[in-house]
Amino acid sequence: MQLTKAEQTILDGAQGRAAQKSMEILTALGKIYTAERLIPVTSVQISGVSYANLGEAGLAFLTEMAEGDGQAQVLTTLNPAGMDIENWENLEISAKFAENQLRVLDAFALMNIITTATCTPYLIGNTPHFGEHIAWAESSAVCYANSVLGARTNREGGPSALAASLTGLTPEYGYHLDAERLPTVTVQVEAALGENADFGAFGKTLGEQLEGMGGRRVPYIRGIESASVENLKSFCASLATYGGVALFHMLGITPEAGLVLPPQDEILVNSEEIQRARESMIDADSDEIDFVSLGCPHLSIKEIVRIAELLEGKQVTKEFWITTARPTKEIADRMGYTAVIEAAGAKFAADTCCVVAPIKGRFTALATDSAKACYYAYAKNKFKTALLPFDEVVSEALK
Repeated sequence: MQLTKAEQTILDGAQGRAAQKSMEILTALGKIYTAERLIPVTSVQISGVSYANLGEAGLAFLTEMAEGDGQAQVLTTLNPAGMDIENWENLEISAKFAENQLRVLDAFALMNIITTATCTPYLIGNTPHFGEHIAWAESSAVCYANSVLGARTNREGGPSALAASLTGLTPEYGYHLDAERLPTVTVQVEAALGENADFGAFGKTLGEQLEGMGGRRVPYIRGIESASVENLKSFCASLATYGGVALFHMLGITPEAGLVLPPQDEILVNSEEIQRARESMIDADSDEIDFVSLGCPHLSIKEIVRIAELLEGKQVTKEFWITTARPTKEIADRMGYTAVIEAAGAKFAADTCCVVAPIKGRFTALATDSAKACYYAYAKNKFKTALLPFDEVVSEALK
């Protein structure tokens, strides 16, 4: 990989130890993937923010970079943290965990990184345009950026995303290249999809099929007539979780679908397969459900409005988390939706979610509309799950 003179000076330490360490990470990554050069990025999203995932070793690395004069060179936001920094006590997060999580966020802040922590940065102002090179890390956000926005990013690890932020650079390989963005298989969908849960179940069955095929996985999807922003973020989360997919093309929906040709190799996904996928994420009876959560990925303001409509004048009977980005919650605050939701007994969990919060052992069964949340509820926390349509999730909290 060839470096410019300016890049070589960073590697030689001219801009401080943090920038030098970042360049070491990026050049090593570039050599692994045989990148020819580094390219500028305009946006970064960093994962590995929850102290539950980082631990002291990860925090030590962040502290080293912050104390080594690391400074973000481009717009950078974070993936969800392990708690809501304003509402953690109400969510029954321990004081010790809160102290450590704040240490993590303080380290990022020292590097001039925006400490809004969300898996939907595209909803709160970190929104790249078509063809823009970025360096994002969270799997559903990467899939959304590549597919729905038409931006270009690989799925970065936490250290490589931080390195991209502190240098404004990333190696040119993978989904930054035209050839790697071409579809590898055509997917014909013969099913009606409407709810987020439908798109999540579709993402599960398709993701598992693609993972079984091996190799590069870029599906070209036909047969879906419409999909909202909310549907697409749900689908991206599921497809990335169950299939490791970072890019898809959806005819009539995503911007690159009309620029590429559908491959001859084709698989069919029908309603029976999607229903089986949905049923595989339902092993909890209603009387077992003691935790209800919406917002994986983080809720849009449109979804929060709907929750307020469904909860107005009512009272929840189960722990109910509304997870969203703090800027989105601030809109809800100003419009009065937060007051309605909290009066009903539901709890906002801003800048965190049920996937990264330290909640193992607290609950028996989760009701949600997110296939991704179902995966982690079982794999990480050993909860039973019930994948339900959005409105039915809210109803479950009222039973």
